[in-house]
Amino acid sequence: MPKNKEILTTKEVADYLKLHPFTVHRYAREGKIPAFKIGTDWRFHKKYIERWIKQKLASNFKGGGLPF
Repeated sequence: MPKNKEILTTKEVADYLKLHPFTVHRYAREGKIPAFKIGTDWRFHKKYIERWIKQKLASNFKGGGLPF
């Protein structure tokens, strides 16, 4: 994925997070991951996905668990 690409598709986010595209779509629909819709398609801003990952890692540390 090019470094300068800021807006990602569901498939690109799925590849980035090593998840199935259906899981990414469900997370977006349920508001569990930052996303927005263009027509019927979900899109993701890379900056907000990276921030979301950092927040998940931080919450794992606060809970006493390891992030990986």
